[in-house]
Amino acid sequence: MHVVVVSLNHRTAPVDVRERFAIRDDALPDALRELMRTSGILEGVILSTCNRTEIYAVVGRLQMCVSYVREFMERYYGVPASSFTRHLQVEEDEEAVRHLFRVACGLDSMVLGETQILGQVKNAYFAAQRERATGTIFNRLFHQAITLAKRAHAETKINDHAVSVARAACQLAERHIGSLEGRHAVLVGAGRTAELALRHLKGRGIGRITVANRTVERARQLARQVPDGDACSLDELPALIAREQPDLVISATASPGFVLTRDQLAGAREGRAGTLVLVDIAVPRDLDPAIGELANTRLFGIDDLREVLDDHLDSRRRLAELIGAMIDAELASYREWYRLLGIGPVIRALQERARAVHEQTMDSLLRKLPDLSEREVKVIRKLTKSIANRMLTDPVNRIKELAAGPGGREAVELFVRIFALEGALAESGLSFAGMEGEPDGKADAAGRAEPFARRTDTVALGAGPSRP
Repeated sequence: MHVVVVSLNHRTAPVDVRERFAIRDDALPDALRELMRTSGILEGVILSTCNRTEIYAVVGRLQMCVSYVREFMERYYGVPASSFTRHLQVEEDEEAVRHLFRVACGLDSMVLGETQILGQVKNAYFAAQRERATGTIFNRLFHQAITLAKRAHAETKINDHAVSVARAACQLAERHIGSLEGRHAVLVGAGRTAELALRHLKGRGIGRITVANRTVERARQLARQVPDGDACSLDELPALIAREQPDLVISATASPGFVLTRDQLAGAREGRAGTLVLVDIAVPRDLDPAIGELANTRLFGIDDLREVLDDHLDSRRRLAELIGAMIDAELASYREWYRLLGIGPVIRALQERARAVHEQTMDSLLRKLPDLSEREVKVIRKLTKSIANRMLTDPVNRIKELAAGPGGREAVELFVRIFALEGALAESGLSFAGMEGEPDGKADAAGRAEPFARRTDTVALGAGPSRP
């Protein structure tokens, strides 16, 4: 099996491409079901944030998997592949695992070291679990990524040195309109990002804050956190701008379309000479890009925050190097686990063979010695079982060591032959590849057959859910 990630992110694709692939939380289950109906996908997780849409998949073969994922994206999102293929970042196997670890730890974020992405990774994984889209490999991998990120954040405190998107938006505004002290700002949205922006505006001595939101009551709750805070609905936003003429608008909603268009703002700004700065940190975008064409108006998007974020990199880069070393260690741990993944059925087959031999021996013994007391039978059964288990300890430990090293495939094949486990494996639904020179397992990208493969359309060695 292979792990693959296909990504559109803030480094590979501009916001006008990324926003076309954003998925609302309530739409994620449907997207996962559609992904799992895609040919070749055995496990899947979809991560969708402001700065990335990433599809993680466990696949049987690498040759066609990217094409299958690209076809899913084209089909589900209704976007022609020609408009996004060049922006795709594709990672395979260990590099895909490393990518997930980096994403979860915040090392691949626009804000280096930010911790919000960890919650988004967790939510994406749990959503996939609920849709039965994960199996042995992703259950292990995502748990490992989440645990690693928690430990990295706790040990390095990298987020103490990070600049949030909300804070960066405020700093960007200051660069273009000067001090925010005494100014009037409008926050569009009332979620977590808007709340952080409100705190930073308050800390910079903003004079007035008006919160505009689809749900006015939620806007009022947020506005109460500052003196003289005010609230309005999104429908009232153009009239509010026309009447109040604020200095700054920061927008961060989850709306699928524009909350403010060029025509709406043109009417609201008619005859006004002062410069209005608008910072759109939503994906999909909240503010019509054509707004930037209006006189005395400066429009900035989330990708423009880099000019602020780059000024805060030095301290976080040093901590990121420490997290990078932690990722290397976790990658080695995952590599060892994956190498041993195929040993489980072999060891279980050997243990079952030993158990069967033990039971047969006990049955024969009891027939020959029918006068044994219950206590004597119990003692003999315990001692003989202990002998069998102790005889297996060294072979089991040795094959684990050999399987994780060079020539591991050949070592497992020889182990199966020595203990005559082919039949037991076949009875459990596994076929042994490489017997008599005729591999019948699934082949990897180089044409090599895997040692064991399910005869049904599930992940090899029970690594994933049955497919409909």
